[in-house]
Amino acid sequence: MPAPTPSQTVGPFYGYALPFPHGGDVAPTGHPDTITLHGYVFDGAGKPVPDALIETWQPAPDGTRAGVPGSLRGDPVSGRPVGRDGVAFTGFGRVPTDADGHWAVRTLPPGGVSYVSLAVFARGLLHHLYTRAYLVDEPGDPLLAGLDAERRATLVARSEAPRTYRFDVHLQGADETVFLEFPADSA
Repeated sequence: MPAPTPSQTVGPFYGYALPFPHGGDVAPTGHPDTITLHGYVFDGAGKPVPDALIETWQPAPDGTRAGVPGSLRGDPVSGRPVGRDGVAFTGFGRVPTDADGHWAVRTLPPGGVSYVSLAVFARGLLHHLYTRAYLVDEPGDPLLAGLDAERRATLVARSEAPRTYRFDVHLQGADETVFLEFPADSA
């Protein structure tokens, strides 16, 4: 059997096909419990990454994980994702960073867990990176409990204004975010 084709670096071509209109609008429009999760992506030198892409996944406030069918399927006329109707909670967000490396999603507090899961796509990466943005520092969480205080702090979002949390992603360096590794499928 031939060897698998080697990986190539990801991007920086995100602005062309991956972002979609209202990709950061996970919560229904005008929902009173809406929170904003935002931050910056920084490279190993501490410089902002202007062409990264952040995906978020989370359960609904009631803990269900189904999301809305069609959240990524585009309407052939408008190009707007079918599941993004401004009414239904999608559980999924996808946003690019801006010229300053900033990203933001409007969502609802996750049910059953205290975090929002993130995937980070950026130039120079062979594979996207997974992490979590904890909205509270939850002592009983097994992942957080297994980290020393300094590393643990890279996973906990800072509460800013009411209902606003800041979570910066550091791809390398002294403040590198804790990234998660999932075992390869053994099939």
